[in-house]
Amino acid sequence: MAINKNHEFEELNGVKCSIVEKNVPAERTHFLKELLEFNGFTVVIVPTPVKPAAPPKPPAASEGAVEQPPEVALPAPPETFTIGVTHVSFNAINAIFGRLLKTPDGRIVTLAFWKQQENISHDEVPYFDND
Repeated sequence: MAINKNHEFEELNGVKCSIVEKNVPAERTHFLKELLEFNGFTVVIVPTPVKPAAPPKPPAASEGAVEQPPEVALPAPPETFTIGVTHVSFNAINAIFGRLLKTPDGRIVTLAFWKQQENISHDEVPYFDND
């Protein structure tokens, strides 16, 4: 059990893992898998379990015949994944702000790069290193 929401653990495919992200689309899963494996982590990815839809409520009883509601096809839920790493002390927040992760081209992973808001990690010198 995690002490706080930022450091969750689960058993994924029978392996105790630190959870990186949940409900992740396939494109982001590929991005994070490559980045984390480049940084030396063993990545475990499992499909997010689909929660069953609640059955429709029966219509209120009224006088006369009861009409059956038409069958409505529910759209298929988007396929998402849960990503974890086997290094149980890993925490994505600490890794990003602690400047512990690197991109394949040798740059420090920034928050914008992690969130895929930038294609290139623009590593700025921290304010405390400015002379």
